[in-house]
Amino acid sequence: MWESKINVNQIVEIRTRTLCYLGVGALQKIDEIADWMQKQGIDKVLVVTDKIVYKVTGVWDILEPVLKKRNIAYALFDEVVPNPTVDGIDRAAQIGKQIGAKAVIGIGGGSPIDTAKSAAVLLYPDYAQRSARDLYTFKFAAEKAVPIIAINTTHGTGTEVDRFAVASIPDLEYKPALVSEAIYPTFAIDDPAIMAKLPANQTRYTAIDSVNHVTEACTSLATSPYTVMMGIETIRLVARYLPQAVAHPDDLAARYYLLYASMIAGICFDNGLLHFTHALEHPLSAVKPDLAHGLGLAILLPAVIRHIYPAVPEILAKLYEPIVPGLLGVPGEAAECAIGVEEWLYAIGITQKLEDLGYTEADVDKCAQLAFTTPSLDVLLSMAPIEATKQVVHDIYHESLSLLSCTCADAGRIPASQVEQRQAGSAGSLLQ
Repeated sequence: MWESKINVNQIVEIRTRTLCYLGVGALQKIDEIADWMQKQGIDKVLVVTDKIVYKVTGVWDILEPVLKKRNIAYALFDEVVPNPTVDGIDRAAQIGKQIGAKAVIGIGGGSPIDTAKSAAVLLYPDYAQRSARDLYTFKFAAEKAVPIIAINTTHGTGTEVDRFAVASIPDLEYKPALVSEAIYPTFAIDDPAIMAKLPANQTRYTAIDSVNHVTEACTSLATSPYTVMMGIETIRLVARYLPQAVAHPDDLAARYYLLYASMIAGICFDNGLLHFTHALEHPLSAVKPDLAHGLGLAILLPAVIRHIYPAVPEILAKLYEPIVPGLLGVPGEAAECAIGVEEWLYAIGITQKLEDLGYTEADVDKCAQLAFTTPSLDVLLSMAPIEATKQVVHDIYHESLSLLSCTCADAGRIPASQVEQRQAGSAGSLLQ
């Protein structure tokens, strides 16, 4: 395959709205970024991360000396949690305001970088009196932000190169999405060496986030040949390199291609937008904040595919060719594609369904309601290739409670004998 001819130790520049440094050793580019900050008169920064990631990845060992060498003062906010909240963003912004931070450096995956993006808006002088709650209930338009530098530590979100951020409002059980041109990071660092210690489940969940990004972007009402091209490549790379990265966490070539897949998936949905799986996952993790975002997406994905496949069979057949080979791209394959993806998820170690995580029919009703009432999610739903009715949303949640293959067999959508044959095949693949 051609990717074996690429030197993963060569740092290349990926230019979108963000200048992204991609490659083993890209973290060293923080030195050049600090030079840029100095030239811009940025002498104080807010660093946003969680209590573990910036140390265990070795990022801090490189970043702190660089900042000190250039007399760039910093305030450290290390309280970011999975599924970050507006209250945490406010605390981060307040720390930044206390030192007069003129830029924000986010270290981590989606949660720290999204928190950094949000804090960067609140640090802009025009919004000094605004709160994160104001930001995520859209009380004002976030048209400006101080510069953002994203040091990415996972290969899934794509947030280091896009204009999106997400935060939860716990008391309302809302998890809206912020979209603003102002929150594109100025610089991003994608260094696969940082990710060698990423745990197996995080490796799985973040990679599946990429798969969902392109599944939605390539089938939305805003899709284009550009997004489909990147989507096809994203799923090809994830299908090939995710099992290798799980089995051999220190394989930097596997990490490199998962990271590249994540980055182009971020660009893909930055252009093609999102719809069902993200709009429906946000209520799930708003109700149960301990749910990993990528796991929630993985659980919803097969049911979403089954519902949208008849509207976009040609695209989904091409996207999922590496995972479900032999699809013809005709509407009648909806259950076949959906169950094939479910089996693939099972084979790579993602076996949970919503029932396994404690969700019930009552949660289905609640989350279905939140999907339509949470600010911004209605915009995502409006981009779906089929009408996002309350019945469709409810059915996707319901079908995600347990194995879709069993649901389809019970409903006569696919012969029970074929389901049994497929499940036997999936079980066998785990033993190989």
